[in-house]
Amino acid sequence: MRVVIAEDNALLREGLVLLLTSSGHDVVAVAAAEPEILPALLEHRPDVAVLDVRMPPGFRDEGLRAALAARERIPGLPVLVLSQYVEESYAAELLSGGGSGIGYLLKDRVGRVEEFLDALERVAAGGTALDPEVVTELLTKRRNSPLDSLTPREREVLKLMAEGHDNTTIAETLVVTERSVSKHIGNVFLKLGLPPSDIGHRRVLAVLTYLKALPTVD
Repeated sequence: MRVVIAEDNALLREGLVLLLTSSGHDVVAVAAAEPEILPALLEHRPDVAVLDVRMPPGFRDEGLRAALAARERIPGLPVLVLSQYVEESYAAELLSGGGSGIGYLLKDRVGRVEEFLDALERVAAGGTALDPEVVTELLTKRRNSPLDSLTPREREVLKLMAEGHDNTTIAETLVVTERSVSKHIGNVFLKLGLPPSDIGHRRVLAVLTYLKALPTVD
């Protein structure tokens, strides 16, 4: 895969470059500050972008803003956002725009090499990859959302779906059959009002549905 990296921490940036290149990927550009990000993405149009949320000069949400701007200019551009802490408002804003190929991970997850690479590949393939801690934070803050109609087991299945797991992994995690998982997912789709015509994207749409129901966080 061709990858663009935006990270101001030189040590982490070089670590990402080494990790990705040693895993057979091609890092086509790196950015150390917000003004460098969008031009690099527009020039190289990578298979996936790995962006830190907070970048110079303001260290607020420059990386996120660049990601949103890039997806407007390059529809469907896969973006994996990294953050030091769980910032649910940033995660919600990134995913509320719809579409596929979106991930939000805590930086600690990078150290778990196999998990990070798996998440990166899922995002590049058009899936979602949300850090388990981010998902937990989002679910606990929900009020009067479409998820209220889901059973506890259906919520567990949706949580694992949001993390990007397939039916086999969900079944193994919950110690149930894949048939049961398929039934729970079908119930989630039905209760969230996702029509059969959206079969190819309903897993992503299910995640977007509950993220859109997040309360505004200042």
